[in-house]
Amino acid sequence: MKAGNGLFWHQYMTNVLAPYSESKSIYNGYSKSGLLSTTLSFVIPVFQNMPEIPTESPNINSSDFVQDNTKVYCNGNNVNVRTGPSTSYEVITTLNQQDKMTRIKKGRQAGERWDKVKLDNGIIGYIYASYITEVPPVQIEKIDLSLDNTTLQKGETKSLQVTILPPEASTHKVSYQSSNQLVATVDDKGKIQALRSGETTIIVKAEENNVQSQITVKVYSKVTGISLDQEEIYLNLGETFQIKANIEPEDADEPGINYQSSNAEIATIQENGIITAKQIGETQIIASSKENPAIQAKGKVVVVRNMEDSEIDFESPLVVNGLEMSGLEYNKNTVVDILPKISTALEIEIVNHKNERLSDTDVVGTGSKIQVKEDGKILRQYSIILYGDANGDGKINSVDLLVLQRHILEIEPIETIFRKATNINKNGKKPSSVDLLLIQRHILGLQIIQQ
Repeated sequence: MKAGNGLFWHQYMTNVLAPYSESKSIYNGYSKSGLLSTTLSFVIPVFQNMPEIPTESPNINSSDFVQDNTKVYCNGNNVNVRTGPSTSYEVITTLNQQDKMTRIKKGRQAGERWDKVKLDNGIIGYIYASYITEVPPVQIEKIDLSLDNTTLQKGETKSLQVTILPPEASTHKVSYQSSNQLVATVDDKGKIQALRSGETTIIVKAEENNVQSQITVKVYSKVTGISLDQEEIYLNLGETFQIKANIEPEDADEPGINYQSSNAEIATIQENGIITAKQIGETQIIASSKENPAIQAKGKVVVVRNMEDSEIDFESPLVVNGLEMSGLEYNKNTVVDILPKISTALEIEIVNHKNERLSDTDVVGTGSKIQVKEDGKILRQYSIILYGDANGDGKINSVDLLVLQRHILEIEPIETIFRKATNINKNGKKPSSVDLLLIQRHILGLQIIQQ
């Protein structure tokens, strides 16, 4: 029977005995020709550079599928991957339990859910949706921290080594935090900046869950310098005076100081800094760091004749405390303003903090010295403190704010006498932002600094 449409023809064989009769005829033909034992060669054409992975069927309607990029795995055994979204399409390969792949498209074909997947070996095909399960999102399970040395020197920077597990989550975000940002800070790259002596805990936390890890960092601050509150001291025979040495920086871990007199016959000094005048003459006091003895500060001690209290008198508002003087009236602090408040038959000379002699109209400020002399020789020297004056010019203005700010930030430390002048609260503590505020209020006329 033949059927056709005028262009293409095909014929259906209905004779069930044809295979027998036709094969018998072929056999007899070969036999009569003597070809039954002849070797036959069949030439099969082979196309070069054919793709190893079957090409997707052109009959698939791509609009039935939406793009996806989800990790999935096979939840059964002997599950077929086909060239198209139907059991009528050719089988490319089969999968078993837990085989992983990526779903690149998902959709429906003839009402059935089929997913287009890409296997780890690069094969792309279709699989019935119920045979795959989405892989749960990978999250950070553990954070390991390491630092080649958990003790940092002040000012040092180090990068924290962070290992995130599992490796698949290594690109997930973590946050960094320092428990004490005054001691050390950490940026969003794990770079630690050591700021001052002390301990802090660096915490690294996953942003997607509560997994975190921490490491304790200690900052060590080495001694960098020493300064004395008095660099030139005049004492009467038998008199005592306690000198104070200040370690730089103020947060040094080993603030210990050793004191020594170059001539103990003239004056001695104890471990607490108390100097005792023994004999008229001159000696040198040396303060050295216990941590690094090479770091030193030196001061001169001159022992002179006994000077009676009745030989000199200071009128109010001047206040004498040991070898220091305060109480100057701000804006009335020229040499000519101060001299009438000193009663004595001895010579009086006033020099600035650079030891330059001041004239009558010159302004007297922090670090200036009132020298009491006899026959041109100093019997006593008083260091002046004008609270709020941080640079010794006898004024309180924005320059002093800058000087104090640079000291607080440890950019440029100021000498001991100026530290006292910037401790506006007069509580003996190191200058702070509170003192900055008080100087600022004075400049603005909101709260005048009391001398």
